[in-house]
Amino acid sequence: MKNSNESMNKIQVVPFTMDYLNDYYKAFNEEITKYQWPDPFETEDDAKELLQSFVDEMESGDTLVYSLLSEDGTFLGSSEVHALKEECPEVGVWIVQSEWNKGYAYKALKAALDAAFEEFGKTQFFYEADVRNIGSMKLLRKFEDEYEIIEQPAEKLTTDSGKELELQGFILKRKS
Repeated sequence: MKNSNESMNKIQVVPFTMDYLNDYYKAFNEEITKYQWPDPFETEDDAKELLQSFVDEMESGDTLVYSLLSEDGTFLGSSEVHALKEECPEVGVWIVQSEWNKGYAYKALKAALDAAFEEFGKTQFFYEADVRNIGSMKLLRKFEDEYEIIEQPAEKLTTDSGKELELQGFILKRKS
């Protein structure tokens, strides 16, 4: 049996392509979006429209979107950096529910942060999570050695679909 570190070494973080549309659509469900502004896609066409806009933004140099894949190529989730032309781009990550608590979110988000630094020179990022999303809050703390983490005021919001969120923002400043 492989230990978790051996399994982690086999995980790939690759630029998103529409080859993963159906996987993304199916996995981006109610549980994944419970503490997020977006809701699950109503149709695969809705997913295709949004993801194509991400691909277009990647081509224009404004966004990075990555797919996280297992050793056998199974889609495990996504990490993203949006608004790369801004001083403080926004980052995010989500992992397929069946793969939670395996360390994949850290690897996926680290790859996105490193790429934004290496390719675009970005040294600070905005990360936001609902205060009730324990996994996302723990994930943030895993970056304390590499980033100064500056808390922003939490904000209670209601989404268009009626979800009540309490979003906490953080600025991540890369340490020298």
